[in-house]
Amino acid sequence: MAVHHPATIAPTKRELLHAWVPRQPWTGGGDPTSLTALGSFRFDDPDGAVGMETHLLATGDGRVLQVPLTYRGAPGPARTLVTTTTHTTLGDRWIHDGCHDPVHLAVLAATILCAGREADLFEATPDGLVLLPGSTHVRGDGVVGFADGVAVTDPDAWDTPVVEHQGTTTVVHGRGARLTLPRVVGEPLPATGPALRGTWPGQSEPVVLAVLSR
Repeated sequence: MAVHHPATIAPTKRELLHAWVPRQPWTGGGDPTSLTALGSFRFDDPDGAVGMETHLLATGDGRVLQVPLTYRGAPGPARTLVTTTTHTTLGDRWIHDGCHDPVHLAVLAATILCAGREADLFEATPDGLVLLPGSTHVRGDGVVGFADGVAVTDPDAWDTPVVEHQGTTTVVHGRGARLTLPRVVGEPLPATGPALRGTWPGQSEPVVLAVLSR
């Protein structure tokens, strides 16, 4: 379960995405300066400490970019920092690149292996939590017999990830497994294996958002 707290955020998510994404090496050229939000999905941190949200953004030339971010109440590794924000409910937040965050990587692997899905999103109101309707949905393929399946769902397996950007693809190497993410969604991937697949408004046919392999 993910909880949305009505608040003012500075800078806003839109502002930080528009400032950070065009400078990344995985955008594949084109026009990443004009970005439109298509949807987003969240995962749960079992320990409740890290917020995880993947943004799907349309570029000015019609491509779809995938941008996983994590939200922390204390700094993570400086090299993975996107920006800091001030949240009027939660206080200072440190925004990190999800492809470098061990918690996000472990939960992504677990979602793929266990045929999991996105977290339900609730809004905090004076009368309690209210379920918000979702328009972006993801589902893991699920798999039986993946080597070291339990280990790759533990953040310790990803605590020193090796992250490589290969054109518009990001490959993250952990201990015993790797995750491959198309940063431009829909382009061919240099990996096969169980996958996370997603749909969002305008994309009714599930497309691959991540592949887990040995």
